[in-house]
Amino acid sequence: MTADLSQIVKAYDVRGVVPDQWDESLAGLFGAAFAEVTGASAIVVGHDMRPSSPGLTRAFARGAADRGVDVTEIGLCSTDQLYYASGALNLPGAMFTASHNPAQYNGIKLCRAGAAPVGQDTGLAQIRELVEQWLESGAPEPVAEPGTLSTRETLDDYAEHLRSLVDLTSIRPLKVVVDAGNGMGGHTVPTVFAGLPLTLVPMYFELDGTFPNHEANPLDPANLVDLQKRVPAEGADLGIAFDGDADRCFVVDEHGDPVSPSAVTALVAARELARNGGEGTIIHNLITSRTVPEVVQENGGTPVRTRVGHSFIKAEMARTGAIFGGEHSAHYYFKDFWNADTGMLAALHVLAALGGQEGPLSALVAQYDRYTGSGEINSTVADQSARLAAIRSAYEGRAGITLDDLDGLTVAAPDWWFNVRPSNTEPLLRLNAEAKDEATMTKIRDEALAIIRA
Repeated sequence: MTADLSQIVKAYDVRGVVPDQWDESLAGLFGAAFAEVTGASAIVVGHDMRPSSPGLTRAFARGAADRGVDVTEIGLCSTDQLYYASGALNLPGAMFTASHNPAQYNGIKLCRAGAAPVGQDTGLAQIRELVEQWLESGAPEPVAEPGTLSTRETLDDYAEHLRSLVDLTSIRPLKVVVDAGNGMGGHTVPTVFAGLPLTLVPMYFELDGTFPNHEANPLDPANLVDLQKRVPAEGADLGIAFDGDADRCFVVDEHGDPVSPSAVTALVAARELARNGGEGTIIHNLITSRTVPEVVQENGGTPVRTRVGHSFIKAEMARTGAIFGGEHSAHYYFKDFWNADTGMLAALHVLAALGGQEGPLSALVAQYDRYTGSGEINSTVADQSARLAAIRSAYEGRAGITLDDLDGLTVAAPDWWFNVRPSNTEPLLRLNAEAKDEATMTKIRDEALAIIRA
């Protein structure tokens, strides 16, 4: 096929519409290029429940095998299950998923051995160059001795590994509603939760890549509505929602109210610090709540602030030897999980914390939710740089206010802050604001928006 790789090779992964933007023939070239760039003698591949996933995965595997690489296929899996396989087997890996995107999309998340991420600066640009060459000149001839294709089950081992990292043996019985959104959580949750003192109420566990009930994107509040209704209706202790490839988890309390991912980050950070003797570095991006660094310091840890984006979190995890990292987008990264992100492990921490005391989840997370946030507000602008400069000039030199440029522009005062950062792909500025109370947050948010949209 004729393909415009600039449209499908993103900063961290490959993603596009099938078969319009890419197909199995192109997947085969990506497999061959992945083999060449990693120089690996063996790799592991897995896929989600999308209708196009098995065919794309097999084509990728054959492309790699034609370069002499032995391929272990683990079949249906969550993204963090693929990371587990990459880490446990010490092999580069490829996960076929488009995460929370609609059904017609598919993609590939790539990693090196030990689940180390592959992005534009760590091999993805080279892979794209090779594929573009081969699209013009034709695919390379298979090597004289092609690699083998074999299958392996990893779900039980993945579940056992996760349960070894969180002690759930002595928790009180809990009733939990899980909305898998017809994604891979429906495959992993029954095995991970097996044998735990949990009454599981499953929602949309049938694997269906057409997403018949709602999009598998819990970051959009519309997709949490069913779970929010079901939790109080069941008299459940909490609800958990997973995205399509089940690497992110969202939590709602016993009333059906969403728990901020920043509060989950703070809660898990406190638990991981306790597990590590009250010492360790915790990574958080700059638009997580101020609660996170406060809780980290209160529990003896060292908070490290990063730019937004999982490549920055993972790079800082590796550089600092951090034990945990969390993002506002509900990605949670663990040193004991090869610095990779796993929503399932974060969910187990929430269950352990809730089950280890008698109060409801709303009371437990209140200590980790100290501020009022705006959420992310996008504004279309003609000139991103000019608007950022206007914000700078409006606040620079004001008493008690600091500015920094780690990612866009952050303006901070003792009882509030806001960050404005440009989108890399669209003419947008993204605003996040937070303050001690609703009135202050609203005032600061509206002030910033007035300048952004002037």
